Amino acid sequence: MRRRSAASVPSEQMEKGTGKNQQNRLCCLASLSAFFWILLLYFHFVVLGHNGVDESVKLQPGPVEIDPSATHVTNDLQTPIPSKPTQSFEHLPSPRKMANPPPQTTQTHEKDNFPFMRALRTIENKSDPCGGRYIYVHELPSRFNEDMLKECRSLSLWTNMCKFTTNAGLGPPLENVEGVFSDTGWYATNQFAVDVIFSNRMKQYECLTRDSSIAAAIFVPFYAGFDIARYLWGYNISTRDAASLELVDWLMKRPEWGIMGGKDHFLVAGRITWDFRRLSEEESDWGNKLLFLPAAKNMSMLVVESSPWNANDFGIPYPTYFHPAKDVDVIVWQERMRKLERKWLFSFAGAPRPGNPKSIRGQIIDQCRRSKVGKLLECDFGESKCHSPSSIMQMFQSSLFCLQPQGDSYTRRSAFDSMLAGCIPVFFHPGSAYTQYTWHLPKNYTQYSVFIPEDDIRKRNVTIEERLLQIPPEQVKIMRENVISLIPRLVYADPRSKLETLKDAFDVSVQAVIDKVTNLRRDIIEGRSDENFIEENSWKYALLEEGQREVGPHEWDPFFSKPKDGNSESSDSSAEAAKNSWKNEQRNQS
Repeated sequence: MRRRSAASVPSEQMEKGTGKNQQNRLCCLASLSAFFWILLLYFHFVVLGHNGVDESVKLQPGPVEIDPSATHVTNDLQTPIPSKPTQSFEHLPSPRKMANPPPQTTQTHEKDNFPFMRALRTIENKSDPCGGRYIYVHELPSRFNEDMLKECRSLSLWTNMCKFTTNAGLGPPLENVEGVFSDTGWYATNQFAVDVIFSNRMKQYECLTRDSSIAAAIFVPFYAGFDIARYLWGYNISTRDAASLELVDWLMKRPEWGIMGGKDHFLVAGRITWDFRRLSEEESDWGNKLLFLPAAKNMSMLVVESSPWNANDFGIPYPTYFHPAKDVDVIVWQERMRKLERKWLFSFAGAPRPGNPKSIRGQIIDQCRRSKVGKLLECDFGESKCHSPSSIMQMFQSSLFCLQPQGDSYTRRSAFDSMLAGCIPVFFHPGSAYTQYTWHLPKNYTQYSVFIPEDDIRKRNVTIEERLLQIPPEQVKIMRENVISLIPRLVYADPRSKLETLKDAFDVSVQAVIDKVTNLRRDIIEGRSDENFIEENSWKYALLEEGQREVGPHEWDPFFSKPKDGNSESSDSSAEAAKNSWKNEQRNQS
């Protein structure tokens, strides 16, 4: 008997008209139909629904895992791959205009739209030792850096700078004939060589990346100090400004610039800020206008002396003669400075400033000459022991205190040479250190230095010897130890090597820039703004403690007061001082 097909069953039973069998088959058919729909609904809501939940979880914002092997770069800066930002910084929503904040889900979505979010999320990746520390380096045309070194004879009117650009910017090695130095790590370093030293140190930075989207900050290897040094004398303002204008034009065309309008960019210039702050378009005015360019105001510029009244420059140490290649070089030197016998209470190396009626150098030199516990190295044009690194360091190593008055500008390289020798610096103006090097020196200046106001010297209220003898010996010992402990962060390690555990001046500076950019990005995300920020009080903001945002009256206000007409007499005199500083120091180097 042939098996009936399933399709023929219902029709055959209807034709036969058997009532009981027909009811049974209808019930069976209804059950099968119900079972089919149950299976269909189960598949739709459970299986497909489960996959949908998984996908929605995957789409939620979270940390971006970065493969370190894909981003770490050790030496090769030749082929950076720029990221393509999805949104320009200028078009970010302004938090101040949002009267009614959107729901939390919308806020999260908007935060994810900031083009620097990927860089911030690297901080959350605890398995990545470079998380939050990546630096992207622009590959500038060689005319902005290396070409200047090829024409090193043109970098100074009086000095052949070619010898000072050797050894990655450290200059020629110093011979340790008199036993003043260590056996290794000492060089005749020019005080204006930070441009090339810093750039070469950057090549050894452990967290370089070719992916700018994960960069905590972006470095611009422009030799700004060497550039202006070529044209300070005998060149018109067009020539002096040319490279700066070309640089800004080049940067603003790069996709990396659009991320934050340059606020995540930084460059280094081994000269004082006044060389880059020409106040007018008069041909006779000093320097170029790099730091007054609108685009440059967004960048951070690291200089050996910054302006108290401007927010786009930051002070970093002058280079000393010591450039250690290993941690042990620093540790051995520190221990040596602790054990030295110091026969002089105080010392001073410098020349008078007879053309500057505000200078107290004349009085300081007189006091050194009259004191039986003071030592003086007089510096003037021509041959002098002041021009000998060995003579200077030997005197500083023999002194408890080293006097550091203003020179032609607020700061002096001598301050760092003296601290390297374990000598406690004595400052007479807060602009000589306290408002300058807040990244590298303790904000509580009494821990490592002595402050004697200039007016006390001018009015002869107290002699330097009397003031220093009032400090208890135990306090002097503590202060000297604090100075010696600061040595690692005040020197620039040899750019051809890297310290393992100690942080040098380069490391401290880079981390400070990263912190600055990171905090700015977080402020943008959270809608915080510095609407009450007063740029003329920049020096005060640098002294604020962590978490503070507002400034008020300060004991040092008289030192930084400006005329009511808004034209800073100090700025004018500082520009003039830059001329004198350039002439004096360059002649001293020759």
